[in-house]
Amino acid sequence: MIIKYKTDPKGKYRRKTVEPGITVAQFVDLVKDNLKYDVYAARINQVVDSLDTILSTDSELELLDMRTQVSKLIYQNSLNLIYIKAVDDVCPDCEVEIETALSKGIYTEIKKNGKIVNLSEKKIAAIEERMYQLVEADLPFNREVVSRETAIEFLKANNREERMYLLESVPNMEKVKFYSLDGYKDSFYGSMVPSTKYIKRFKLTKYRKGVLLRFPQPEDPNSIPEHVDEVKLFGAYMEQSEWDELLGVRYVSELNHKVEKGEYEDLIQLSEALHEKKVAQIADMIKRGHKRLILIAGPSSSGKTTFARRLCVQLRVVGLNPLYMGTDDYFVEREETPLDEHGEPNYEGIEAVDVKLFNNNMNDLLAGKEVDLPSFNFLTGHKEYGKRITKIEPNQPIVIEGIHGLNDDLTKFIPKEEKFKIYISPLTQLNIDMHNRIPATDERMLRRMVRDYQFRGHSAKDTISQWPKVRAGEDVNIFPYSDEADVLFNSYHVYEIAVLKKYAEPLLEEIKQGEPEYADARRMLRFLRFFQSIEDDSMIVNNSIIREFIGGSIFVK
Repeated sequence: MIIKYKTDPKGKYRRKTVEPGITVAQFVDLVKDNLKYDVYAARINQVVDSLDTILSTDSELELLDMRTQVSKLIYQNSLNLIYIKAVDDVCPDCEVEIETALSKGIYTEIKKNGKIVNLSEKKIAAIEERMYQLVEADLPFNREVVSRETAIEFLKANNREERMYLLESVPNMEKVKFYSLDGYKDSFYGSMVPSTKYIKRFKLTKYRKGVLLRFPQPEDPNSIPEHVDEVKLFGAYMEQSEWDELLGVRYVSELNHKVEKGEYEDLIQLSEALHEKKVAQIADMIKRGHKRLILIAGPSSSGKTTFARRLCVQLRVVGLNPLYMGTDDYFVEREETPLDEHGEPNYEGIEAVDVKLFNNNMNDLLAGKEVDLPSFNFLTGHKEYGKRITKIEPNQPIVIEGIHGLNDDLTKFIPKEEKFKIYISPLTQLNIDMHNRIPATDERMLRRMVRDYQFRGHSAKDTISQWPKVRAGEDVNIFPYSDEADVLFNSYHVYEIAVLKKYAEPLLEEIKQGEPEYADARRMLRFLRFFQSIEDDSMIVNNSIIREFIGGSIFVK
């Protein structure tokens, strides 16, 4: 039979003749000399499947490495199980809590009787050594699908209550997937590689009272990135954990319970009140520090516009009268736009901004001068003048929202003492259960999907297909500067996926098998199954960040 294969979506297909009945993993071994990176899954005739899938007819294969979201998640799932098994071997009385993404890895906590165990460096090294032993042994990840009733019985017998409660709160889930490794068995909701030998690169690092599980990232699949201590990001996660304890929602099962019992209105009000309190605190910090240039940046679908507008309201409450503006009017002239590596216009790089003009305008405003601010005409690709003649008072702050707000290259000619930088992002702390986390990138994609359909005429297919490019731009222009911020605002609401579900599900269902976006659509639909839907969202206030995505916002028309 003839297999046409490629390793890049934009690459050309190669052809290879093989005997029917081989697995994808065996085929990968045959063509490994043509591969730049290790492969963890394959798109077979436009359907993503695992490496143990048998090839029996002529097929088209796209071999998926760490540069794709699906392979990154498969690697993480497999690595997590190796880690959990190693902890169980080295510290048999302890259990692992997979917490959140941090410092190019996953922050985890080792607990005993519900309390964090502050492991020594020596003990962490022993866990890492055991992990490498498991990898060297090339042990299989055994997959088993059981009935919901069988799964609940197993989880109850093994004291895994939060998983059991989750299944009880999702009555339409008839089948549950378990994976086992060397005698350790648990429910995992993502896919895994065939065996431990595929998980070659990882590093355990002691961090605060927990452990960082670090591994390669899409930008460099063959190495573990250097550890960068994201202090502010960690602090925001810890604050959100405290908020979740206050709200009584740490796992999806607890959210489902509140939705099922009709107790979500109080949850929404408390969550919104926490946001408002945080925005007010930031406004107080700005006034105390006599800051005049407020720079706001964050990844896609963070709620930057709503946050900026709410901050302006709170600044007025403390006696300031902010000028609100964005940086989109400072694009270079269209013909000066830099090109990316594919020869296409790169509108997201700092080189696409007229930095000199921006700095001159801001410094003149801060000096009390009258300034003719540009308006960028996106149809002609040129800046226009004469429409925004502006002057500000001596104590009047300027609130600026823009992709490069935290990058000092944007404001390099403005005195540091004038600047106050805010990083905004939804930092998800709600997890499915102890071993299955919700990636923040998936939550942001849900937000963007709903917003793009509601207000921009884009389908879910459009959003999914553009997401890798969006993420790549964030990795270059936003995430590296997050710790430059003076304060980090977490725009996440613990209730929001239960609200987004009813908007997103029908959009995802429209993506058909055979389309490149189908695999991600099915993955998102499987993930949304765990949530009870909040059908009536009328109690969400009109200045909520969520309104920016579902509609009804007083700030976003």
